[in-house]
Amino acid sequence: MPRYFIDLHDGAHLVRDREGHDLPDLDAARATAVRILTRVAQGFSHAAGREDYVVAVREAGGAVRLRLRMSLDPDPVD
Repeated sequence: MPRYFIDLHDGAHLVRDREGHDLPDLDAARATAVRILTRVAQGFSHAAGREDYVVAVREAGGAVRLRLRMSLDPDPVD
């Protein structure tokens, strides 16, 4: 089974996945990356202002196979 590494970058800090995930294919790696971004979004605070995130899915050899981007920008409506 292929091993994928899912890194998270918030614009200032990079968190590299050093352990990886044994997943059957790139679609499963994408689903895992989406779950990671979902957890990040659940912790979003309006007080923080705009936050941008990039998740990169790498193969065991280091090649990036997929990038997902998410922006959280509170826009209160009066």
